[in-house]
Amino acid sequence: MAPFEAPTTKLVDLNQKSLFLSACAIAFNPLFWNVVARQEYHNKLLTKLFGGRSQAACYGLALTIFSLGIVRDFLYERALRHQPSYPLLELDEVKYVAYALIAVGNILVVSSTWMLGITGTFLGDYFGILMDDIVTGFPFNITDAPMYNGSTCSFLGTALLYGKPAGILLTAWVFVVYQIALKYENPFTAGIYAKRERERAAAKKAGKKSQ
Repeated sequence: MAPFEAPTTKLVDLNQKSLFLSACAIAFNPLFWNVVARQEYHNKLLTKLFGGRSQAACYGLALTIFSLGIVRDFLYERALRHQPSYPLLELDEVKYVAYALIAVGNILVVSSTWMLGITGTFLGDYFGILMDDIVTGFPFNITDAPMYNGSTCSFLGTALLYGKPAGILLTAWVFVVYQIALKYENPFTAGIYAKRERERAAAKKAGKKSQ
């Protein structure tokens, strides 16, 4: 008789290329917009391509980032379809949590976009399009990175909705990638606004001296 073998359930199929394509897309998007935005800040690359119109250039970048996000989400969903499900993740209670996470994620993303506007959301400060004041209302009064945290919630909710452990793994990767992006973005953005305040203070001081 053959020795008894306990049934095993593969949680993540690492042989699926779609899993790695999804992981690459997740990492590529923030890398892309950070590199392009910094080029814009230092060299006005996009503004030059748009004939000196910085606002049009910012909208062009916004459209590109949005399109890349659609591709990323498509690759993520396709990756989940190729991965094994896990029985415990297919319980009704898990589905309820999944829907709640997706709802919270969408609320955070949509409300932050509403508060910031298109240019505020899509790196307008790198184009010299600065906001008058720091936004402190909802959702920024509960998290300082609602776009990233909302997106992470949506990734996790989708993973649970599909019942795929691989989706949880990819969500962890999303979280890591976004945390790295924030470590580069937050200080740089803060520096942009600090420079504006220094320039305002200098102009105010010069104005008083001329009086």
